[in-house]
Amino acid sequence: MALQLRPNCEFCDKDLPAQSQEAMICTYECTYCRNCVAALENVCPNCGGGFVPRPIRPATVWRDGVSLKHQPASTKRVHNHKNRDELPAYIDRIKNIAPEDR
Repeated sequence: MALQLRPNCEFCDKDLPAQSQEAMICTYECTYCRNCVAALENVCPNCGGGFVPRPIRPATVWRDGVSLKHQPASTKRVHNHKNRDELPAYIDRIKNIAPEDR
């Protein structure tokens, strides 16, 4: 199953096209831009995990059936609906724990 390659930052709604090097994802594929990941102190507001750069799917068909053409990026925009007033306390509780230990 291919990554969805969500088209936007769930926090600020910045466009993050499939080839964006600014897109960051957590293990559940929550998608945020680098600026929001920094502001969130590398704590996913949905799951508490950390973020890694989202891979860029090849646009060129190097192998039959495997490319952005065959598995296109999602066009469904996703928005974080967590209570933003609660985020600072949530982040403070988790941010000093390494993502691999959360």
